Amino acid sequence: MSRTTAASLVLLCLLTACKPQPKTVTGTVNSPLTEPDTVNSMPVEAKVGEGMSLSVKGLDGKAIELAALRGQWVVVNMWATWCGPCIEEMPELSALDSMHEDVTVIGLDMEDIQLEDLKAFLEKHPVTYPIAAMDPMQPPAGFGAVQFLPKTWLIDPTGKLHKIFAGPVNAALLRGEIDSATKAKK
Repeated sequence: MSRTTAASLVLLCLLTACKPQPKTVTGTVNSPLTEPDTVNSMPVEAKVGEGMSLSVKGLDGKAIELAALRGQWVVVNMWATWCGPCIEEMPELSALDSMHEDVTVIGLDMEDIQLEDLKAFLEKHPVTYPIAAMDPMQPPAGFGAVQFLPKTWLIDPTGKLHKIFAGPVNAALLRGEIDSATKAKK
């Protein structure tokens, strides 16, 4: 691959990830998406959110089980070390995870990277939530293909997909979405 082609691909990835305001898609584990089948103009599989499953080992060796987190809001954030917007949202996700007992954040590093390099990166960019290294070509069941980063999944306490955020998120946006959904159910 030529330098020009490689540089163009990197620039395309960065521009795709750099969106000022994430769009969202709503759906549930038991039904297809109810909003348009696009996220930031990128196609989303019609069955995204159905059969969602996550059972992986974190970098600390502990199991991360989506099913074990029922009763809490779960934020699953797909990211990579080369993604600038992903790195910028990490402190926000840590704050959300640390300050709210009803929320658990899980980070899925979606890149081909050596474990030592990932751990070194996290020493420079520490987070309070568990991180698991994932094969970007084999995302967890029900999460759909990884077409862009960052991508954040908000799962409600019953285990249903509430929203998908394409692009960077922050603690206030996620907390506001959680609070709004909780008020609507009352």
